[in-house]
Amino acid sequence: MLIPSKLSRPVRLDHTVVRERLLAKLSGANNFRLALVTSPAGYGKTTLISQWASGKSDLGWYSLDEGDNQQERFASYLIAAIQQATNGHCVTSEVMVQKRQYASLSSLFSQLFIELAEWHRPLYLVIDDYHLISNPVIHESMRFFLRHQPENLTLVILSRNLPQLGIANLRVRDQLLEVGSQQLSFNHQEAKQFFDCRLTSPIEVAESSRLCDDVAGWATALQLIALSARHNNSPAHQSARRLAGINASHLSDYLVDEVLDSVDQSTRQFLLKSSLLRSMNDALIVRVTGEDNGQMRLEEIERQGLFLQRMDDSGEWFSYHPLFGSFLRQRCQWELASELPDIHRAAAESWMAQGFPSEAIHHALAAGDAHMLRDILLNHAWSLFNHSELTLLEESLRALPWESLLENPRLVLLQAWLMQSQHRYSEVNTLLARAEQEMKSEMDAALHGEFNALRAQVAINDGNPDEAQRLAMGALEELPLAHFYSRIVATSVHGEVLHCKGDLTRSLSLMQQTEQMARRHDVWHYALWSMIQQSEILFAQGFLQAAWETQEKAFNLIRDQHLEQLPMHEFLLRIRAQLLWAWARLDEAESTARHGVDVLSAFQPQQQLQCLGLLVQCSLARGDLDNARNHLNRLENLLGNGQYHSDWVSNADKVRVIYWQMIDDKKSAANWLRQTPKPEFANNHFLQSQWRNIARAQILLGEFEPAEIVLEELNENARSLRLMSDLNRNLLLQNQLYWQAGRKNDAQRVLLEALQLANRTGFISHFVIEGETMAQQLRQLIQLNTLPELDQHRAQRILREINQHHRHKFAHFDETFVERLLTHPEVPELIRTSPLTQREWQVLGLIYSGYSNDQIAGELAVAATTIKTHIRNLYQKLGVAHRQDAVQHAQQLLKMMGYGV
Repeated sequence: MLIPSKLSRPVRLDHTVVRERLLAKLSGANNFRLALVTSPAGYGKTTLISQWASGKSDLGWYSLDEGDNQQERFASYLIAAIQQATNGHCVTSEVMVQKRQYASLSSLFSQLFIELAEWHRPLYLVIDDYHLISNPVIHESMRFFLRHQPENLTLVILSRNLPQLGIANLRVRDQLLEVGSQQLSFNHQEAKQFFDCRLTSPIEVAESSRLCDDVAGWATALQLIALSARHNNSPAHQSARRLAGINASHLSDYLVDEVLDSVDQSTRQFLLKSSLLRSMNDALIVRVTGEDNGQMRLEEIERQGLFLQRMDDSGEWFSYHPLFGSFLRQRCQWELASELPDIHRAAAESWMAQGFPSEAIHHALAAGDAHMLRDILLNHAWSLFNHSELTLLEESLRALPWESLLENPRLVLLQAWLMQSQHRYSEVNTLLARAEQEMKSEMDAALHGEFNALRAQVAINDGNPDEAQRLAMGALEELPLAHFYSRIVATSVHGEVLHCKGDLTRSLSLMQQTEQMARRHDVWHYALWSMIQQSEILFAQGFLQAAWETQEKAFNLIRDQHLEQLPMHEFLLRIRAQLLWAWARLDEAESTARHGVDVLSAFQPQQQLQCLGLLVQCSLARGDLDNARNHLNRLENLLGNGQYHSDWVSNADKVRVIYWQMIDDKKSAANWLRQTPKPEFANNHFLQSQWRNIARAQILLGEFEPAEIVLEELNENARSLRLMSDLNRNLLLQNQLYWQAGRKNDAQRVLLEALQLANRTGFISHFVIEGETMAQQLRQLIQLNTLPELDQHRAQRILREINQHHRHKFAHFDETFVERLLTHPEVPELIRTSPLTQREWQVLGLIYSGYSNDQIAGELAVAATTIKTHIRNLYQKLGVAHRQDAVQHAQQLLKMMGYGV
């Protein structure tokens, strides 16, 4: 629940001097990306901008306090301020921030800017007291905000210091409007107006000018002069003399003398007690100060000019001037030390009554009241956890004695989930073990089940599937049906364990069950996780179309529940890119992988390793080795600067080994093969992938026998576990082994099986990646015309892809090749006496590569009739009558030149 006053523009106080010269400067603020108002405390920043904002409808106001250094709280209020300015236009962003369904502030802002693209009027966002922000993540996110905000949005920031927002760059680009202390200082005319509004007797112009000069136009000092003169019934110049030489660091002593000591004891007590409230309304004041009518008392303090300001147009919420509030809180610590715990307890109770548990926790912590803190947490901690108030919760739990946690084991569980959310796995198990040991017989089966569900999640995340399965099954036996969250966790973990162990059918069933449970209870992140797992399983089983449809459901869930910025969104994009790559939709695969990188842009670069590997794959499938090398450089840098799960390493190794194969880099392959660990088993598709990497490196090095042993075992496991996609990949690698070993019949046998299996998987790029050796075999199969219709169609499609991306230079019959050919001693006499033109040689090369007449015309950018003429001429010169004869003739020439075809 948001405090309304933090989102309200302070109302213009009576007798406020209208700063016409500054308002004129601010009138052009809409022409700038940032309007920055900076000065020390007490120069009237907030008052000025409040005057400027008066009457503007498309404006949101966000007043910061120290608690806004929490990213989630900052995001909630900022989006609420934008909604205030746009009259609720940015619905998706509002839902995302309410449900905490974003990965980072930057990703949330990206969604916000998408929605604001449809807002065409000038728009203003004011952030007051930005100097209170010390969180570097928020600074970085606001730099992102400034770089990418729409042209019609102006950000207005008020701060005591220069914020860390890349101000210099904006200044150079003339996108910054600045108002500083020198401009905010009152001039003589403004000082005269100021005193005329506040003093009972008029002041001479010369006197007001001198007073203004004495305090260098500092508004707070002028206010103190006027206040002191009124209270002491003395001329203003006497107050000014007492104020002479004062600065902000000496202000405390002055405020004691001129404010606190000049008010009655009742008012003094009110000021000190109420100062503990960062914001206040009638109910809070009544409870904290004991006043009968809090609203009336607040208005009275405001009339006395005691630095109290209204925070909203309703007049219900007030706060002290930051400088004065800080001073009062310090004095309260000294003067009311013995009463402080009771005052804070009263404040906590009042905040709770108004539905603000996070504010109540702030005061319970200050009161040192462990019982009150415990009660607030028992009723509201899980809600705060679901709203990502993690820092506040950790501070609160640390403040509770261990005995209090043991008496309330759900708080122990909460502390453990906090550790789990921060990947502090060893601490989770240590905490739960200690709690179990000390609670002993007091721990019931349901709580034990919840502990074990969390332990199971830790175990699977930590790469220990056997322990995860034991714990998950134990949890499911102990947990009552009403403990739905922990049952969802345990069911998901059990399904993931079976996935890791290769039991895909049972794993799929459990993940479908997890999805149903998660949807029923609105646990959307587990619903998304279960669908991602289902898609991976279906892919491994070779049901790629079913995997695609499951992914579509997951994308719909992300859109409907605004989960775009969760890291799991990247996981979904990644497996979609893998599927698109398999189907040779390379442009879409690359775009999807880049989208995944964008989702993780606010995280550590190491998180992008998987999508980076997919970008390498796309380049390799296109035969673009230069681009592949560029991406590989980044990938290998990341590999050397982080610890990764074995699955991630396997995927990275896959593209490295394929690249080495393509450039015949035996040295790198040999070095890798010596160093890479060999998995003990190959009983799931993760382990199959790494063994395939090993076999590919062995084939590149000519180690055919060990590679054959590896592939035969992989095939046996893949068939028994129904890992049909892995079987398809294994057969293609086996084909390469047999082909290079000269076992052409075996090569053809496994290629035929791979083609048949591809009718189920839809694989294209897995064939294409093998390049020219695959093309040569497919040409022969197509020419035999014995393939079933579906296999024939797929073979032709694969051949077209290879020809497009992987056609070797010799297949072009370029000038260098033709020159060498014509000087070869065995060149047929017919070619010497009836030489082909360079264009005819090109056409012959394209015929050999499997191109149709229309494709040749498109490749050479000439008319189809011209191609027919070239073909007729080259047939005559070669003495052939049919296309197949021409292909055979080209093969003979290539063989004569030393190319294996």
